[in-house]
Amino acid sequence: MFEQLGLIGCGLMGGSFALALRRRGLVRRIVGYSPRRQSLERALAMGAIDIAASSPFDATSGADLVLIAVPVSATAATFAAIRDTLTPRTLLMDVGSTKCDVVDAALQTLGEHLESFVPAHPIAGKECAGIEHADAELYAGRQVILTPLEQGRTDLLQAAETLWTALGSTVVRTTPQEHDAAFAAVSHLPHLVAFAAMNAILGQTHAAEYLALAGPGFRDFTRIAASDPAVWRDILLANRANVLQQCEHLHSQLQAFTTAMRAGDAPALDSLLHRASTARARWTMTSS
Repeated sequence: MFEQLGLIGCGLMGGSFALALRRRGLVRRIVGYSPRRQSLERALAMGAIDIAASSPFDATSGADLVLIAVPVSATAATFAAIRDTLTPRTLLMDVGSTKCDVVDAALQTLGEHLESFVPAHPIAGKECAGIEHADAELYAGRQVILTPLEQGRTDLLQAAETLWTALGSTVVRTTPQEHDAAFAAVSHLPHLVAFAAMNAILGQTHAAEYLALAGPGFRDFTRIAASDPAVWRDILLANRANVLQQCEHLHSQLQAFTTAMRAGDAPALDSLLHRASTARARWTMTSS
């Protein structure tokens, strides 16, 4: 049981975290802050927060649990704004989709409070942003990646693992570097491809007619292209070295497919398709 959650960012991820804690009786009071007044009012109406704070500082004052749920580009400024409210008993976490830049921001801003920070990335979300889509079960049955710091306290790391487990998540530990390399491949590149595929169609004269004929396959493939553009702009820029490397791997495979098709090489094309199809049929999410 935590006495107070200081929530910075009352959107999908932060709101879902607050609702999950409340449903499971893991927090007594939730104080939230968002730069958008409409989000704060909605969070109050939904019961995601008890008090709407006027600043990040006010939201985290007196909190023994703090969650930063803001775009990764705003992490450093948020850390700086709340640093003086942190105490030795505060567990500080984020939910950012990139970790090296978040850790760098912590190193630059948190000072002696760095030991309180446990970087986290829940592998959960929706293509729809906003507090109105918050879900108390968003994190249940999902992985949460923790990238603990050398300077971090082991008791707070254990508290973070216990908390996420209580929300129904499976906790995995790795380094920030390993995290960013992996998610460039399995998350950031797929989002980029979905955005690019939509733009490839939209740039054609008959885009409207083509889209009118699209079916479930197109719907499923492009679903994540409806994700928040500002969030993904920040992610792609923050992890651009790893994402660009993955783009090279994708380009190599696209080249192999186009070469086979231009040559009318059915065996080569069949081999490429069979390899992907077999691997995808065997793959399942670690948590579901």
